[in-house]
Amino acid sequence: MEQTQAKTRERPKPFVLPEYCKGCGRCIEACPKHCIQLGTEINPESGLVPIIIDLAICNGCGLCYMACPEPYGLEKALVELMPDVEELDRHAYFGDAKPERPQPQPIPDTVVPLPKMEPLVTKGSYASAIGALLAGCRHFFGYPITPSTEGAELMAKLLPKLDGVFLQAVSEVATVNLMYGCGGAGLPCMTFTSSPGFSLMLEGVSYMIGAELPGVFVNVMRGGPGLGNIGPEQADIKLACRGLGHGNTHAVTLAPSSPQEMLDLTMLSFELTFKYRNPVIILADGYLGQMTGRVTLPDHMIKPGIPEWAVYGDEMHRGNLICSIQLSEPDLELHNLHLNKKYQQMIANEQRADLYYCEDAEILIVAANTPSRMAKGAVQQLREQGVRAGLFRPVTLWPFPVDYLRPLLNQVERIIVVEASNGQLEDELRLALSHAEAPNLPRIEHVRHFGGVLPQQQEIIDKVASREMLMA
Repeated sequence: MEQTQAKTRERPKPFVLPEYCKGCGRCIEACPKHCIQLGTEINPESGLVPIIIDLAICNGCGLCYMACPEPYGLEKALVELMPDVEELDRHAYFGDAKPERPQPQPIPDTVVPLPKMEPLVTKGSYASAIGALLAGCRHFFGYPITPSTEGAELMAKLLPKLDGVFLQAVSEVATVNLMYGCGGAGLPCMTFTSSPGFSLMLEGVSYMIGAELPGVFVNVMRGGPGLGNIGPEQADIKLACRGLGHGNTHAVTLAPSSPQEMLDLTMLSFELTFKYRNPVIILADGYLGQMTGRVTLPDHMIKPGIPEWAVYGDEMHRGNLICSIQLSEPDLELHNLHLNKKYQQMIANEQRADLYYCEDAEILIVAANTPSRMAKGAVQQLREQGVRAGLFRPVTLWPFPVDYLRPLLNQVERIIVVEASNGQLEDELRLALSHAEAPNLPRIEHVRHFGGVLPQQQEIIDKVASREMLMA
């Protein structure tokens, strides 16, 4: 009786786990009853189209099991679905369960004191490279492009002596993807580039932001559009502040104005890139990258550790996963909400500005990078003439330091934006004021040049005087 029941017991039929099915079609070819066909809908978890089985005509021959290359893609029906069928022996099929890995723990940075040293006289791009080394950067990836190449050249000379890695990539596209991998390992890395090269990196920057990876991009801006020339221009402000690849992307964007700030802000950028797990952009310009100045070194350097989230090669970290892909629409929305919360933290905590004679200023000149140096000279000369002028220099272009600007608006009668672009800095100013809902804005004017021509001190003074004479 028992033998008869065993012979007549229905053979187990296949059960598809659609999130694991590749839709390769091997089981379709193996099925003698032609009861398997390719589906018509994409599975949102895999991004692939799984198969569909008509179990009404399936005889349970099992040939599809042998044809399936994925252990979980096609398996025998589970016990809870067909209680009279034995469950697949997962131990024999998949092997022993993997042992639990230790919970990843951060290995903190170490601050190494430095002896007091005499100041250096060096150019801006060199100062940035030195700042990166002092911040613990031992991995550089890049492709040469004027006027930023000198920074890469210095890294190429020094990194091998510091057990570091310098890799000249085949292109800017390759550069940013190398940075993705290095940042994923939790290691400080950077590149030097210039405007056309930065444009090529933007897809990778978007991936790094989505995957929440650190990396420092020093963009020594030059004239545009297109190939343009190698003269200094603030051509990439909008790109860095509003156009870091597709989607919901922002990064702290720093604007140095001297070789000293090239060093200081580069060191700061490595701190911020790991604090927020997000790329940081340093926007210099062609003159600033080549300008020579006095640079005082800090009293410490950083020996970097390993963050707990890093995909590193040791036992503690090797189970981590870095990914920017969220195929499910609700999951991607949640991820964007998480990014938005991080952006709000950046806006609240990372606004930076340098205010020069702004306490009683009636005329406020707004400028960044090299044009701010001309603007500062203009303010000094205007003050000597009895004009209450001040310089508001945003050190962060994103987030724009509107919290430092708003208290000045009650006394300021005019704002003059001085820049080497067609209103890109002014647009950031206006957008920040709009979002801040600042009332009763003063008149906003500008002095602009393009193509590598910079605003001059005298024309800033003339702009102020022209309005003053008109009002008189």
